[in-house]
Amino acid sequence: MSGLGWPGRGRRGAHGSGAPAGLGWPGRRGVLAADVLPGTTAEPDTDDHPTEETPLPAVLPPELRTGPAAPVAPVVVPAPVPSVPIADPVPLATLPEAEPADRLRASLREDVDPEQEMPIGAQAAAAVRALNPTGRHDFPKPASRRVITIANQKGGVGKTTTTVNLAAALALHGAKVLVIDLDPQGNCSTGLGVEHRSGTPNVYDVLIEETPIAAVVQPADGIPNLWCVPATIDLAGAEIELVSVVARESRLKRAIETYCEGPGADLDYVLVDCPPSLGLLTVNAMVATTELLIPIQCEYYALEGLGQLLKNVELVKAHLNRDLRVSTILLTMYDARTRLADQVAEEVRNHFGETVLQARIPRSVRVSEAPGYGQSVVTYDPGSRGSIAYIDAAREMAERGAEGPA
Repeated sequence: MSGLGWPGRGRRGAHGSGAPAGLGWPGRRGVLAADVLPGTTAEPDTDDHPTEETPLPAVLPPELRTGPAAPVAPVVVPAPVPSVPIADPVPLATLPEAEPADRLRASLREDVDPEQEMPIGAQAAAAVRALNPTGRHDFPKPASRRVITIANQKGGVGKTTTTVNLAAALALHGAKVLVIDLDPQGNCSTGLGVEHRSGTPNVYDVLIEETPIAAVVQPADGIPNLWCVPATIDLAGAEIELVSVVARESRLKRAIETYCEGPGADLDYVLVDCPPSLGLLTVNAMVATTELLIPIQCEYYALEGLGQLLKNVELVKAHLNRDLRVSTILLTMYDARTRLADQVAEEVRNHFGETVLQARIPRSVRVSEAPGYGQSVVTYDPGSRGSIAYIDAAREMAERGAEGPA
């Protein structure tokens, strides 16, 4: 065996003079006369393993020897460790005051769910104010009926979310609101809990068949004083069908005027949700309304397409609707942890001035969850930051409307 620790011992171990084998033991020579003990005879060693009759060689290192002759390891006594007295606890009054949570998070740039930043009591109080269970009219009434188009040709900036939540906030605080879903995707109808399956009477019938709005309007689910004209997938072909129709740009305007002269005479707001395009549907909405609300996502791409939208507004204003004006701009998906959001907000405010609402809509999980339950965030989680932000925006809009057009 020629492993680690035992000498290599082959068949030549007793007669040959091979090189040392192994790492810890010296190579065995052949048995010499000087190695033979008195009274014994030399025999070739053919065993591969030592036995009890074969004593270990005398060259065993001292630290590995056993028996009475084995050296005794010295006993090491560790040095005594001096005892350290336990200090008295620091009085709480001398501890530095902790920073506010929002300041600390802002400095550390932590990825914290903003929904968890409000205490439960504050959320409950905000929920009561949002749902307004007493039904008080704490939002001022507009000086005259306001017909507002929510438009932006860029998708994903929060047009539908803004329409649904502003309408819900206004209706819960005393206003009578009609929402017209002009997007073939029908997301606005989903957010208000309104039936919009294919075949349901919808805004397509109003535009193409000239069906009265009163025949297709539905009450919103769970919110009094709020009604919706739904949209279905049938609306996707409306733009092609409108091409050959006489006065195609003013179809929606005539329908709204007829409804407001009859069943909708007491409406305070008419909100029109547009598709993410600048086609005939959006032009119909701009011709039918006097105010344009533009949601702007706090990112660079949202600013890039804003110029084209404003050019279209000027064209509509020059040729089809002189009363159209950009009355409101709302900053959406605002993330206070990024400098980009602040830069976009500053650019928009510098360019549009007082047209931009002071309220900013933050990124919020609750706002995204609410449509899955067929609700606005104001009714789904009224104490959340997204709900409070939309209620603040609705209040600001109502106060501006009470003062008359700018």
